[in-house]
Amino acid sequence: MLILHGSDLQTGRPYRPHAAEAFLSLGRDLAPDLVVLSGDLTQRAKAREYQTVRDFVAKVQAPLVITPGNHDVPLYRIWERLVSPYGKWRRFMSEELDSVTRLAGATVVALNSSAPRRAIVGGRLDARQVAFARRALTASAGSDVRILVTHHHFVVTPDGGGGHPLPRAGELLRAFESMGVDLILGGHVHRTHLSTSRALVPDPEGRPGIPLLACGTTASSRGRPPEEGANGLHVIRVDDRGVEVTPYRFDERSRHFDPGEPVGFPRWRLGAETAEDHR
Repeated sequence: MLILHGSDLQTGRPYRPHAAEAFLSLGRDLAPDLVVLSGDLTQRAKAREYQTVRDFVAKVQAPLVITPGNHDVPLYRIWERLVSPYGKWRRFMSEELDSVTRLAGATVVALNSSAPRRAIVGGRLDARQVAFARRALTASAGSDVRILVTHHHFVVTPDGGGGHPLPRAGELLRAFESMGVDLILGGHVHRTHLSTSRALVPDPEGRPGIPLLACGTTASSRGRPPEEGANGLHVIRVDDRGVEVTPYRFDERSRHFDPGEPVGFPRWRLGAETAEDHR
């Protein structure tokens, strides 16, 4: 399975249309099985910003999974934030905030980690969403690649940038391990950050953890050190042997995304339940 993963387009003042076009161009060249955009698609959740995103995603030539980020709800429009924080998301993007996408050989669950009534920048996942993911993954075939998409991160970056990880991150990762999640994709930290669930969840048998792949800033000027001002994306290959992620960096001169060194993770699966187990 081939996945093209971008995040943090942030249409609005920080948006870089040429980087967005290069993302689409790479997608046409690679013909991925799946495209993932893991949140912060707008900068201030304005109608014109959402229109730009809708025009962008209309050009994606592959199955697409999206999820909201903290920038996709209004920040300064307090009444709208309290009363209808996802009104424009539902108008322009999707009625769903948590979603399930089923492809040949894969099940993808996207969980909305933004929390407009409880946090400004940080995120949350609650018990209802964990149960939603469990139901969706239990109903998938045992051989499916199981992918989870959130905006917010689970593990702190090496320099502590990007804010606090999701609350109860270790508990959440244990739950996702029990569901047999093979891969977790996100953004928010504005830099490439590759880790695994073993950063928070030790395993006495020494098994590898779930790869946690936080994508850098794909099409805005808000990249953070060591990717300050840079744009990036991930190309991810998943097979029976494991997961290989290749970070790409945008070249201003060529106006293309160029590949870096691939990073490999062993395939991980912990006897996940399927619907057949309950018959």
